[in-house]
Amino acid sequence: MTTISATSSSAYSALTGSSNAALAAARAAVAAATASSGATDSTSATSVTLSDAAKAALALKSFDTVIAETRTALDKLIAAQTPAETGVPDLGSLDRRALFAVASNAGSKFTDAEQAAAKAEAKSRQDSALAGPLALARVTGDVEGMYKAAITYLDAASPEEKATPAWTVQKDAVLKAQKALATAPNTMPSVAGDIVADYITRGTAGETTTPRDFSAVAGDARAALDKQYADAKAAGKTVVFNAAQKSGQLLDVSTFDSRSLAAIALNQGDRFSAGEIATAKAEIHQRSNATVLAGFNAAASGSDASGFAQNIISAYGSMSAEERSAAGWSSQLYAAALANYRSIVSIDQMFSGSSSSSSGSAALSMLGSTGTQAKKGNGLSLADYL
Repeated sequence: MTTISATSSSAYSALTGSSNAALAAARAAVAAATASSGATDSTSATSVTLSDAAKAALALKSFDTVIAETRTALDKLIAAQTPAETGVPDLGSLDRRALFAVASNAGSKFTDAEQAAAKAEAKSRQDSALAGPLALARVTGDVEGMYKAAITYLDAASPEEKATPAWTVQKDAVLKAQKALATAPNTMPSVAGDIVADYITRGTAGETTTPRDFSAVAGDARAALDKQYADAKAAGKTVVFNAAQKSGQLLDVSTFDSRSLAAIALNQGDRFSAGEIATAKAEIHQRSNATVLAGFNAAASGSDASGFAQNIISAYGSMSAEERSAAGWSSQLYAAALANYRSIVSIDQMFSGSSSSSSGSAALSMLGSTGTQAKKGNGLSLADYL
């Protein structure tokens, strides 16, 4: 008998190249062990230890399947368009791997317009990943957080995306810039391919990606909900809004992005029912609570007493106006978090006798901070950057 167990390993190191390499290695290990076991004694046991990355590679859907499914999904979106709608449909419903398939024209299955739309959507998601950390950097004076967010975003790419020269250049540039910032905290790194520096530059010039029209987001949310109703009807069920109703199919908005949930909750065009609105609000409330809890945990860990305030500031900065309204995150909440952060930093400086500036003052100067040194606690006010 052949058993397979997992051992901790870096998914980044195993999947940085091609997913096929990790998959082939995992399959070869299993095949070799199986052959060895069969060639000796049917009762003998051969143990094959696979890394977490190898297990992930075995479970990963083939890219050919992703390409085919994405092409089918796009065709359905196009077919669902009204006569008044033209061009490429919104690609926000595609996951990152499917989006990469379109952007890279994998399998030569996608049009030039679809590729351009996918690249724009990917850029928008990258900007969204850096928006919150940028808002926090403007307050705390710490650009390092933006680099950590950039690394997290890049590492979340699919194996196919990681295998591209473009991804390698960006990852290497961010790591090099991060290292340079640690060596010279008051000098903004200058590294070709640095997506953080690029985002700061574009943000300063007002050239970051613009959120999609909110009414269009609401339209997509309506279509997604209608599909759930249609699927339920085809299965002989009805959609319900309470888990206690076991006979029906529970409305599921857990995979909806925050703007889509906000569109349902705010119901600006009167497109949604009371049950749908309540379901969306409950999901928003749950996500909001998770964000607040993460802030409390950061503060309670003892590593940084200002962690709660920083988490709120970052989350607030990453939200659109509609998302803030739906979640009940007012400017007063932001102001309270900002005041809390500054109070904690001020007390910390009094006890430590330090007023040293944090990293990246050159970047903060670009963002509009005053003076030549951006000191902790002297960031921009709400009115300065909203």
